[in-house]
Amino acid sequence: MIYNQYQIIEPVSWEKEKEYYFTFQIDDNTIPYNVTLEIRNNNLYLYQNLWIFYSEEQPVGPLLRDTMECMLADEYGKWRGDGISLFQSGFQVRANYMFPIKGQYTFSFRHGMRDDNLRGIQEIGLRIDQAN
Repeated sequence: MIYNQYQIIEPVSWEKEKEYYFTFQIDDNTIPYNVTLEIRNNNLYLYQNLWIFYSEEQPVGPLLRDTMECMLADEYGKWRGDGISLFQSGFQVRANYMFPIKGQYTFSFRHGMRDDNLRGIQEIGLRIDQAN
């Protein structure tokens, strides 16, 4: 694992325009990596899914943007993540990804839900590790 960092959602809800940034260094761009978004939610989260808008800022080149849907619960409302009162789930952002050049990268995330203040998401994190 080359990077594993979490940020706490403050104060108790995720504001619509609040973006969370994760910056890391890639020293070897000849091997593939897995990039995973980690979400920790509690029982106050009202929905089955979570829409995320994310950006990837490379050392050189354009800003890459995309959207992903994170399914936090099944169709019956059972949380898919590991835990008892705090549930942790991982969602692949990139699989077997070859970073184009060495250098500093920044991923940023904000929610794409309709709520202006989204309750129940306690932390988000980013994990980067070598693909097997």
